[in-house]
Amino acid sequence: MHAITIPEPGGPEALVWAEVPDPVPGEGEVLVEVVASAVNRADVLQRQGFYDPPPGTSRYPGLECAGRIAALGPGVAGWSVGDEVCALLVGGGYAQRVVVPAGQLLPVPKGVDLATAGALPEVACTVWSNIFMIAHLRPGETLLVHGGASGIGTMAIQLAKAVGAKVAVTAGSPEKLARCAELGADVLIDYRTQDFVEELRTATGGAGADVILDIMGAKYLERNVQALAFNGRLVVIGLQGGVKGELNLGALLAKRAAVMATTLRARPLQEKAAIVAAVREHVWPLVEGGTVRPVVDRTLPMEEAAEAHRVLESGAHVGKVLLLAP
Repeated sequence: MHAITIPEPGGPEALVWAEVPDPVPGEGEVLVEVVASAVNRADVLQRQGFYDPPPGTSRYPGLECAGRIAALGPGVAGWSVGDEVCALLVGGGYAQRVVVPAGQLLPVPKGVDLATAGALPEVACTVWSNIFMIAHLRPGETLLVHGGASGIGTMAIQLAKAVGAKVAVTAGSPEKLARCAELGADVLIDYRTQDFVEELRTATGGAGADVILDIMGAKYLERNVQALAFNGRLVVIGLQGGVKGELNLGALLAKRAAVMATTLRARPLQEKAAIVAAVREHVWPLVEGGTVRPVVDRTLPMEEAAEAHRVLESGAHVGKVLLLAP
Protein backbone atom coordinates (compact mmCIF):
# COMPACT_ATOMS: atom_id res chain seq x y z
CA MET A 1 0.00 0.00 0.00
CA HIS A 2 0.93 3.68 0.00
CA ALA A 3 0.98 6.07 2.94
CA ILE A 4 2.15 9.56 3.82
CA THR A 5 5.51 9.15 5.53
CA ILE A 6 7.73 11.65 7.36
CA PRO A 7 11.37 10.69 6.61
CA GLU A 8 12.59 13.83 8.43
CA PRO A 9 10.66 16.42 10.44
CA GLY A 10 10.08 19.75 8.74
CA GLY A 11 7.65 21.84 6.75
CA PRO A 12 4.76 20.53 4.66
CA GLU A 13 7.27 19.28 2.08
CA ALA A 14 8.42 16.71 4.67
CA LEU A 15 5.28 14.69 3.91
CA VAL A 16 6.13 11.99 1.36
CA TRP A 17 3.66 9.63 -0.38
CA ALA A 18 5.54 6.34 -0.43
CA GLU A 19 5.04 2.60 -0.71
CA VAL A 20 5.03 0.91 2.71
CA PRO A 21 4.20 -2.55 4.08
CA ASP A 22 0.55 -3.46 4.52
CA PRO A 23 -0.59 -3.54 8.17
CA VAL A 24 -1.96 -6.78 9.62
CA PRO A 25 -4.74 -6.77 12.23
CA GLY A 26 -3.93 -8.42 15.54
CA GLU A 27 -6.11 -9.61 18.39
CA GLY A 28 -9.18 -7.39 18.72
CA GLU A 29 -8.30 -5.29 15.66
CA VAL A 30 -9.72 -4.77 12.18
CA LEU A 31 -8.12 -3.74 8.91
CA VAL A 32 -9.84 -0.76 7.28
CA GLU A 33 -9.53 0.14 3.61
CA VAL A 34 -9.33 3.91 3.91
CA VAL A 35 -11.56 6.15 1.82
CA ALA A 36 -10.84 9.42 3.63
CA SER A 37 -8.88 10.84 6.52
CA ALA A 38 -8.92 14.34 8.00
CA VAL A 39 -6.16 16.77 8.92
CA ASN A 40 -5.75 17.71 12.58
CA ARG A 41 -3.42 20.10 14.38
CA ALA A 42 -1.68 17.11 15.97
CA ASP A 43 -0.67 15.92 12.49
CA VAL A 44 1.11 19.23 11.91
CA LEU A 45 2.95 18.90 15.22
CA GLN A 46 3.95 15.33 14.37
CA ARG A 47 5.28 16.47 10.98
CA GLN A 48 7.32 19.15 12.72
CA GLY A 49 8.83 16.59 15.11
CA PHE A 50 7.02 17.82 18.24
CA TYR A 51 4.38 15.11 18.75
CA ASP A 52 5.62 11.58 18.20
CA PRO A 53 3.05 8.77 18.17
CA PRO A 54 3.05 6.45 21.19
CA PRO A 55 5.63 3.62 21.05
CA GLY A 56 4.57 0.60 19.05
CA THR A 57 1.92 2.42 17.01
CA SER A 58 1.78 3.57 13.38
CA ARG A 59 4.38 6.17 12.47
CA TYR A 60 2.17 7.68 9.77
CA PRO A 61 0.02 10.73 10.62
CA GLY A 62 -3.76 10.69 10.69
CA LEU A 63 -5.95 10.48 13.80
CA GLU A 64 -9.21 9.50 12.11
CA CYS A 65 -10.50 7.86 8.98
CA ALA A 66 -13.52 6.47 7.19
CA GLY A 67 -13.59 3.40 4.99
CA ARG A 68 -14.61 -0.23 4.69
CA ILE A 69 -13.55 -3.18 6.82
CA ALA A 70 -11.19 -5.36 4.76
CA ALA A 71 -10.30 -8.00 7.37
CA LEU A 72 -11.02 -8.98 10.97
CA GLY A 73 -8.36 -9.92 13.49
CA PRO A 74 -8.87 -12.71 16.03
CA GLY A 75 -11.48 -12.08 18.70
CA VAL A 76 -13.45 -9.36 16.86
CA ALA A 77 -17.23 -9.61 17.12
CA GLY A 78 -20.03 -7.35 15.97
CA TRP A 79 -18.34 -6.24 12.76
CA SER A 80 -18.12 -7.82 9.31
CA VAL A 81 -15.90 -7.50 6.26
CA GLY A 82 -17.41 -4.83 4.01
CA ASP A 83 -18.96 -2.75 6.80
CA GLU A 84 -18.69 0.98 6.22
CA VAL A 85 -17.11 2.57 9.28
CA CYS A 86 -15.29 5.59 10.63
CA ALA A 87 -12.67 5.32 13.34
CA LEU A 88 -10.67 7.12 15.98
CA LEU A 89 -6.99 6.34 15.42
CA VAL A 90 -3.73 6.69 17.30
CA GLY A 91 -2.14 7.32 13.89
CA GLY A 92 -1.95 5.88 10.39
CA GLY A 93 -4.96 7.54 8.78
CA TYR A 94 -2.94 9.07 5.94
CA ALA A 95 -2.71 5.70 4.21
CA GLN A 96 -4.63 3.30 1.99
CA ARG A 97 -5.12 0.85 4.86
CA VAL A 98 -4.96 1.11 8.62
CA VAL A 99 -5.37 -1.23 11.57
CA VAL A 100 -7.90 -0.12 14.20
CA PRO A 101 -8.83 -1.54 17.63
CA ALA A 102 -12.44 -2.69 17.31
CA GLY A 103 -13.46 -0.52 20.27
CA GLN A 104 -12.56 2.59 18.29
CA LEU A 105 -14.86 1.87 15.35
CA LEU A 106 -18.10 3.71 14.69
CA PRO A 107 -20.73 2.98 12.05
CA VAL A 108 -21.09 5.69 9.43
CA PRO A 109 -24.07 7.81 10.59
CA LYS A 110 -27.19 7.57 8.44
CA GLY A 111 -27.38 10.52 6.08
CA VAL A 112 -23.60 11.11 6.00
CA ASP A 113 -21.62 9.94 2.98
CA LEU A 114 -18.67 7.65 3.65
CA ALA A 115 -15.89 10.15 2.84
CA THR A 116 -17.43 12.95 4.91
CA ALA A 117 -17.68 10.59 7.88
CA GLY A 118 -13.88 10.75 8.02
CA ALA A 119 -14.24 14.27 9.44
CA LEU A 120 -16.24 13.14 12.48
CA PRO A 121 -14.42 10.77 14.88
CA GLU A 122 -11.64 12.98 16.25
CA VAL A 123 -13.75 16.10 16.75
CA ALA A 124 -16.76 14.22 18.11
CA CYS A 125 -14.65 12.25 20.58
CA THR A 126 -12.60 15.29 21.62
CA VAL A 127 -15.61 17.53 22.16
CA TRP A 128 -17.85 14.99 23.87
CA SER A 129 -15.12 13.71 26.20
CA ASN A 130 -13.92 17.14 27.25
CA ILE A 131 -17.03 19.31 27.36
CA PHE A 132 -19.48 16.71 28.59
CA MET A 133 -17.64 13.76 30.19
CA ILE A 134 -15.01 15.91 31.96
CA ALA A 135 -16.43 19.44 32.29
CA HIS A 136 -20.08 18.31 32.54
CA LEU A 137 -21.62 21.18 30.59
CA ARG A 138 -25.30 21.45 31.51
CA PRO A 139 -28.35 23.04 29.88
CA GLY A 140 -28.52 26.76 30.57
CA GLU A 141 -24.77 27.11 31.17
CA THR A 142 -22.42 29.19 29.04
CA LEU A 143 -19.61 27.61 27.02
CA LEU A 144 -16.71 29.66 25.62
CA VAL A 145 -14.94 28.00 22.68
CA HIS A 146 -11.61 29.39 21.51
CA GLY A 147 -11.11 28.83 17.80
CA GLY A 148 -14.80 28.53 17.09
CA ALA A 149 -14.29 28.10 13.33
CA SER A 150 -11.92 25.14 13.71
CA GLY A 151 -12.98 21.53 13.35
CA ILE A 152 -13.21 21.21 17.12
CA GLY A 153 -14.97 24.55 17.42
CA THR A 154 -17.64 23.86 14.81
CA MET A 155 -18.52 20.58 16.53
CA ALA A 156 -18.46 22.14 20.01
CA ILE A 157 -20.89 24.89 18.99
CA GLN A 158 -23.41 22.41 17.62
CA LEU A 159 -23.25 19.92 20.48
CA ALA A 160 -23.47 22.60 23.15
CA LYS A 161 -26.49 24.17 21.47
CA ALA A 162 -28.08 20.73 21.13
CA VAL A 163 -28.06 20.28 24.91
CA GLY A 164 -29.40 23.77 25.59
CA ALA A 165 -26.25 25.71 26.47
CA LYS A 166 -25.35 29.27 25.48
CA VAL A 167 -22.24 29.42 23.27
CA ALA A 168 -19.61 32.14 22.97
CA VAL A 169 -16.76 31.80 20.48
CA THR A 170 -13.56 33.54 19.54
CA ALA A 171 -12.34 33.65 15.94
CA GLY A 172 -10.02 35.83 13.88
CA SER A 173 -12.26 37.37 11.25
CA PRO A 174 -15.84 38.57 10.71
CA GLU A 175 -16.26 35.89 8.05
CA LYS A 176 -15.35 33.10 10.46
CA LEU A 177 -17.56 34.56 13.16
CA ALA A 178 -20.45 34.65 10.68
CA ARG A 179 -19.97 30.93 10.03
CA CYS A 180 -19.98 30.29 13.78
CA ALA A 181 -23.25 32.21 14.05
CA GLU A 182 -24.75 30.03 11.32
CA LEU A 183 -23.94 26.99 13.46
CA GLY A 184 -25.67 28.53 16.47
CA ALA A 185 -23.06 30.57 18.36
CA ASP A 186 -24.70 33.28 20.47
CA VAL A 187 -21.74 35.51 21.36
CA LEU A 188 -19.19 36.34 18.64
CA ILE A 189 -15.78 37.69 19.66
CA ASP A 190 -13.04 38.75 17.24
CA TYR A 191 -9.89 38.00 19.23
CA ARG A 192 -7.86 40.35 17.03
CA THR A 193 -9.88 43.44 17.95
CA GLN A 194 -11.82 42.55 21.13
CA ASP A 195 -11.00 41.46 24.68
CA PHE A 196 -12.79 38.15 25.17
CA VAL A 197 -12.90 38.59 28.96
CA GLU A 198 -14.77 41.90 28.74
CA GLU A 199 -16.99 40.77 25.88
CA LEU A 200 -17.99 37.65 27.77
CA ARG A 201 -18.72 39.57 30.95
CA THR A 202 -20.93 41.96 29.02
CA ALA A 203 -22.78 39.12 27.29
CA THR A 204 -23.38 37.21 30.54
CA GLY A 205 -24.23 40.07 32.86
CA GLY A 206 -20.85 39.77 34.57
CA ALA A 207 -21.15 36.04 35.28
CA GLY A 208 -18.57 34.65 32.83
CA ALA A 209 -18.31 31.20 31.27
CA ASP A 210 -19.23 28.03 33.09
CA VAL A 211 -17.00 25.98 30.77
CA ILE A 212 -14.11 27.13 28.56
CA LEU A 213 -12.62 24.89 25.86
CA ASP A 214 -9.12 26.21 25.21
CA ILE A 215 -6.59 25.43 22.49
CA MET A 216 -4.08 28.16 23.37
CA GLY A 217 -2.61 27.07 26.70
CA ALA A 218 -0.20 29.45 28.42
CA LYS A 219 -1.03 32.55 26.39
CA TYR A 220 -4.68 32.54 27.48
CA LEU A 221 -4.32 30.97 30.94
CA GLU A 222 -4.63 34.12 33.06
CA ARG A 223 -7.46 35.61 31.01
CA ASN A 224 -9.30 32.31 30.87
CA VAL A 225 -9.34 32.17 34.66
CA GLN A 226 -10.62 35.75 34.71
CA ALA A 227 -13.37 34.75 32.28
CA LEU A 228 -14.58 31.79 34.36
CA ALA A 229 -17.84 31.96 36.28
CA PHE A 230 -18.14 30.72 39.84
CA ASN A 231 -17.76 26.93 39.79
CA GLY A 232 -16.37 27.31 36.27
CA ARG A 233 -14.32 24.65 34.49
CA LEU A 234 -11.42 25.41 32.15
CA VAL A 235 -10.42 22.53 29.88
CA VAL A 236 -7.12 22.94 28.02
CA ILE A 237 -6.75 20.70 24.96
CA GLY A 238 -4.09 22.58 22.99
CA LEU A 239 -0.89 24.52 23.53
CA GLN A 240 -0.69 26.80 20.50
CA GLY A 241 0.11 29.70 22.84
CA GLY A 242 2.83 27.99 24.85
CA VAL A 243 3.23 25.39 27.60
CA LYS A 244 4.16 27.44 30.68
CA GLY A 245 2.03 30.14 32.26
CA GLU A 246 1.39 31.65 35.67
CA LEU A 247 -1.74 30.35 37.39
CA ASN A 248 -3.44 32.52 40.02
CA LEU A 249 -4.57 29.93 42.55
CA GLY A 250 -6.24 32.63 44.60
CA ALA A 251 -8.56 33.46 41.73
CA LEU A 252 -9.39 29.77 41.33
CA LEU A 253 -10.13 29.43 45.05
CA ALA A 254 -12.31 32.52 45.06
CA LYS A 255 -14.35 31.18 42.15
CA ARG A 256 -14.30 27.56 43.31
CA ALA A 257 -13.12 26.87 39.77
CA ALA A 258 -11.09 24.09 38.17
CA VAL A 259 -8.44 23.83 35.47
CA MET A 260 -8.13 20.53 33.59
CA ALA A 261 -5.86 19.51 30.72
CA THR A 262 -6.33 16.46 28.53
CA THR A 263 -5.09 14.65 25.46
CA LEU A 264 -6.86 11.89 23.57
CA ARG A 265 -4.18 10.17 21.53
CA ALA A 266 -2.19 8.53 24.34
CA ARG A 267 -5.14 7.34 26.44
CA PRO A 268 -5.42 3.60 27.18
CA LEU A 269 -7.51 1.54 24.77
CA GLN A 270 -10.29 1.03 27.31
CA GLU A 271 -10.66 4.78 27.87
CA LYS A 272 -10.84 5.45 24.15
CA ALA A 273 -13.39 2.67 23.72
CA ALA A 274 -15.53 4.22 26.47
CA ILE A 275 -15.39 7.62 24.75
CA VAL A 276 -16.25 6.11 21.37
CA ALA A 277 -19.18 4.26 22.92
CA ALA A 278 -20.44 7.48 24.51
CA VAL A 279 -20.18 9.30 21.18
CA ARG A 280 -22.14 6.55 19.46
CA GLU A 281 -24.84 6.78 22.12
CA HIS A 282 -25.12 10.55 22.48
CA VAL A 283 -23.69 12.22 19.36
CA TRP A 284 -24.61 9.87 16.52
CA PRO A 285 -28.40 10.31 17.00
CA LEU A 286 -27.90 14.08 16.74
CA VAL A 287 -25.92 13.65 13.52
CA GLU A 288 -28.46 11.26 12.04
CA GLY A 289 -31.27 13.61 13.00
CA GLY A 290 -29.58 16.58 11.32
CA THR A 291 -29.11 18.59 14.53
CA VAL A 292 -25.32 18.22 14.27
CA ARG A 293 -23.44 17.98 11.00
CA PRO A 294 -19.83 17.62 9.94
CA VAL A 295 -18.34 20.84 8.60
CA VAL A 296 -15.87 20.20 5.77
CA ASP A 297 -14.03 23.14 4.25
CA ARG A 298 -12.40 21.31 1.35
CA THR A 299 -11.15 17.93 0.13
CA LEU A 300 -7.80 17.10 -1.42
CA PRO A 301 -6.18 13.90 -2.72
CA MET A 302 -4.22 12.19 0.03
CA GLU A 303 -1.06 12.49 -2.06
CA GLU A 304 -1.44 16.28 -1.63
CA ALA A 305 -1.29 16.14 2.16
CA ALA A 306 1.41 18.82 2.09
CA GLU A 307 -1.06 21.30 0.59
CA ALA A 308 -3.67 20.30 3.16
CA HIS A 309 -1.18 21.09 5.92
CA ARG A 310 -0.49 24.48 4.35
CA VAL A 311 -4.21 25.23 4.41
CA LEU A 312 -4.48 24.24 8.05
CA GLU A 313 -1.44 26.29 9.07
CA SER A 314 -2.68 29.34 7.16
CA GLY A 315 -5.94 29.32 9.10
CA ALA A 316 -7.80 29.80 5.80
CA HIS A 317 -10.45 27.19 6.57
CA VAL A 318 -13.62 26.64 8.56
CA GLY A 319 -14.17 23.16 9.93
CA LYS A 320 -12.21 20.21 8.59
CA VAL A 321 -9.89 19.54 5.66
CA LEU A 322 -10.35 16.05 4.21
CA LEU A 323 -7.84 13.82 2.41
CA LEU A 324 -9.24 11.30 -0.08
CA ALA A 325 -7.33 8.04 -0.52
CA PRO A 326 -6.72 6.86 -4.10
